[in-house]
Amino acid sequence: MKAVRLHAARDLRLEAVATLPPPPPGHVTLSVRAAGICGSDLHNYRTGQWITRSPSTAGHEFCGRVTALGAGVSRLAVGDLVAADSRVTCGACPACLSGRRQICEALGFVGEACDGGFAEAVTLPASLLHRHDSSLPATVAAMAEPLAVALHAVRRLRPPPGEPVLVLGCGTIGGLCALLLSRLHDGPLLLADLNADKAALVAEVCEGIVIALTAEGIAAALPAQRLRYALDATGSVAAIETALSLLSGGGALALVGISHGRLALDPNHLVEREIALLGCHAFGDELPEAIALLPELAPALTRFATILLDLDAVPDAYERLLRGEARGLKTIIHVAE
Repeated sequence: MKAVRLHAARDLRLEAVATLPPPPPGHVTLSVRAAGICGSDLHNYRTGQWITRSPSTAGHEFCGRVTALGAGVSRLAVGDLVAADSRVTCGACPACLSGRRQICEALGFVGEACDGGFAEAVTLPASLLHRHDSSLPATVAAMAEPLAVALHAVRRLRPPPGEPVLVLGCGTIGGLCALLLSRLHDGPLLLADLNADKAALVAEVCEGIVIALTAEGIAAALPAQRLRYALDATGSVAAIETALSLLSGGGALALVGISHGRLALDPNHLVEREIALLGCHAFGDELPEAIALLPELAPALTRFATILLDLDAVPDAYERLLRGEARGLKTIIHVAE
């Protein structure tokens, strides 16, 4: 079968690999239907930071059809359509035992700790799989995992009713955060991104206001309100520092982007203005809720997606994405029905 495997930094190959053996006890084999390329996939490809086994089939955002069950699996059946949880956790550390699996002390991810979804088939623990509405297009169901990441970030930020919220970055996670805020929050939605086309798309789909990331830009969009809440999905240290300087007191900045570099932060700025700085890593128990939201959000999610028709296109897509040439917010590979 075909699989896209990461051998080392900048070494991603489409290869023919052996057909998967029957799944072991507690596991399920899936025929992959669709899979998405994540910013963390690109980061690992570019830097090799999270390569723990080589080669490894990449991809942690995907959906599939159950084709085989290992012994002891009773909650799923052959033919079920499922979306995958990306987190590989130990289940035994204090974080896992307290219900915070996203900060497991031994946390890994599908596509790194075990083979992922950029293949025609994959075997995973049954515990990582969740059924979804059978009417959903595969290319929408594959967005369940990043939608859960966005939902976790929005829930961490918790803006009070009516408060304006600024989303920095209109890539996948920023766009999905904006989409959720447009449906779940009733305050003004501001958007900032260096890519005018992506910002315009998110603004149109989410009824947001594109602003320049300046005090004047915020004041023009909010002539009668203060901006206290923001969410950074860029990972840009410069953008984070600017956002902190622009927020009025009493609010919060949630960080969900993968950053490069270090903040030059005066903690007195946070103390004196009572600004909370919130880290948002992966997701907690939001995946089932994100899956339940997919049918309602499907039209918007479809507008955000660029669809590739074969696994053969993945290596070139990585390079195009790193060059900033993507038109959509999320690149999805349609593998099979």
